[in-house]
Parts: sequence; structure tokens; C-alpha cells
Amino acid sequence: MLEINMPTVVAEVTEAFQRYERALVANDIAALDMLFWNSPHTLRFGIGENLYGYEAIAAFRNARPPIDLTRRLMNTVITSYGRDLATANTEFQREGSKVTGRQSHVWLRTDQGWRIAAAHVSLLSAPSARPRPSEER
Repeated sequence: MLEINMPTVVAEVTEAFQRYERALVANDIAALDMLFWNSPHTLRFGIGENLYGYEAIAAFRNARPPIDLTRRLMNTVITSYGRDLATANTEFQREGSKVTGRQSHVWLRTDQGWRIAAAHVSLLSAPSARPRPSEER
């Protein structure tokens, strides 16, 4: 059985996750590229794109126009599974927006350090006006 949430591993992945966040907000493409696992197995599902392989992810980042990516993170959870695998999940809101986004990463320990092997970003829809089940009747 894998040991869950080894303190040293959680600390390492937390630091890597924070480096990713700083690079994202600064639009530091070189740092972002470095933090993804350089493998054809790496994937990133974004709000409007499905990217398969490191090369596709790097091409996407290089083609994206620089935009203000300042955001506030909420409910960040980092969980390690053994010594070499972890997940990082967070919610976010961009500056001036009321829309909540979600981001999840699978982090893998490589010879070069912790790298993102899979990433997913999505936006939550606005809350519906449908009544809660206890209010229906």
C-alpha cells in the first residue's frame, strides 16, 4: 500500500505547485514548459483545448497571446501517493471575475525533479436558479 501524504513529498510538490502558479501569473513560458514532463504521454485539457504530448502543450503556450492571468486560489489540496506521484487540485477566480475555475495536476517525480504529467482546467457554470431538493414541492 502506498503511503499517503508523506510530509517531505507534500512539501516538495507544494513548492513545485507554487513555482507553477508564479510562472503562470507572470506568463513565464520557459518556466511553464520546464514544469511539464517532456513526454508524449503528457496531456493538458484546457477550457478550449485538448493537448496531447509535451510538444503540443509547449506550442499552445508559445502561441497564446500574453493576457493578465492574475487570480486568487481557493481550496488548494495537494495529496501525495508514495514518493513519486502527487495531485494538486485548486479552485481559482481571475481578477475582476465572479466565475470560478478548477485546475487539477498530476505531478510525477522525474530525474529532472517534479513535473506535471497531466493537467485539467475547467470553469464552473453560474449557479442555476433551480430550487434545492428540499424547496421543491
